[in-house]
Amino acid sequence: MTINDTLEMNIGGELVNISPAILDKYNQPGPRYTSYPTAPEWDDRFGPQDFKDAIELSNKKSRPAPLSLYVHVPFCQSLCLYCGCNVVISKNREVADPYLDRLYREIDWTSAQIDSSRKVEQLHWGGGTPTYITAERIESLFGRLAKRFSFSENAEIGIEIDPRATTREQCRVLRRLGFNRVSLGIQDFDPLVQKTVHRIQPFEMTRGLFDYCRELGFESINVDLIYGLPHQTAESFGDTVDKIILINPDRIAVFSYAHVPWMKKQQGSFARHLPVGFEKFRIFHHAIERLTQAGYRYIGMDHFARPGDELCRAQDDRTLHRNFQGYT
Repeated sequence: MTINDTLEMNIGGELVNISPAILDKYNQPGPRYTSYPTAPEWDDRFGPQDFKDAIELSNKKSRPAPLSLYVHVPFCQSLCLYCGCNVVISKNREVADPYLDRLYREIDWTSAQIDSSRKVEQLHWGGGTPTYITAERIESLFGRLAKRFSFSENAEIGIEIDPRATTREQCRVLRRLGFNRVSLGIQDFDPLVQKTVHRIQPFEMTRGLFDYCRELGFESINVDLIYGLPHQTAESFGDTVDKIILINPDRIAVFSYAHVPWMKKQQGSFARHLPVGFEKFRIFHHAIERLTQAGYRYIGMDHFARPGDELCRAQDDRTLHRNFQGYT
C-alpha cells in the first residue's frame, strides 16, 4: 500500500475514504470497547461491600430491573497464543472442581442480595472454554443458577463453545437445559495461521459441530473470527470468510486482535509476522465487503447478522442496545 491508496467505507450511510495517513494518525492502542467504563478504570478499591451497595441501589428502582448474568469458566486444555483472556491451562479437568465450588457460593451470595422479583433476561457462559467442564458439571452449574434466579420466559441463554473441545453429548445437554444460543470460536481456518497461534481446527471439524447444533434446534448460532493474526492477509482471511458464508451462521463477530505482549508474553513469539496499520485494516474492510455482498448486515463495531435477525430489526427500529454482553 502507498500513501495514495484509500479504502471506501459506508459509515452511517455516508461514503468515507480511509487513507493510510488517517490510520497512522489514529492507530493508537487503547482499552477494549467491550465495556464501559473500560477495564483500566476498574481496580481493587471496588470491593464486596461496594458490590452489595450497588445491587441494593439497583433493587430500589420503581420497576424491577431485568438481570444480565455472565458466568466465567476460565479453563482451557491448551493455550491459544493470541489469547488475552483470563485463563487457566490444564489437561486435568479436575482442577475446575474447587473453582466451581466457589462459584456456587458466589451464585448463592449474589442471588440473596437481588430482589426476587427481578428476572434474568440474559445469561451467557464464557471463558476460557465453558465446555471444558463435563456434561454432568454443566448440569450442576446450570441447576444452581436456575434454583437461585428466576428466568424470564424468553431469556437469552448462550454459551461459547470450542469445536475442538465440545462433545455432542455436551451439546445435547445444553439444549435440554434450555440454552438457545451458541457461539463457536473459530478465529481463522488458514493452516499457517492456526499453526502459528497454536490452534489447529480443521474446517470439517467445525462444520460438523455447527451442523449438529442446527439439528438440535439452537435458535441462534454465532461464530467468532479474529483479524490481525500473524500471517493473515486480506486474501487468506477472505478464504476463511467464504467458508463461514458457506455454513451460514445467524451472526458473525469479527474481532480485532489485541497485541499486548507486555501482559501476555506468549504473543511476542509471532510479533514480526503481524499485519499492521493499513494492511490490518484492509483485512477487515475486505471481510466487510464479502459479508455484506453475501447478504449479512453490518450491525456495527465487529458484528454482522443475517436479514431478519432481531439485531437487524432493532437496528431498523433504532432500538439497538449494547451492554457488557454485546448487542441486543
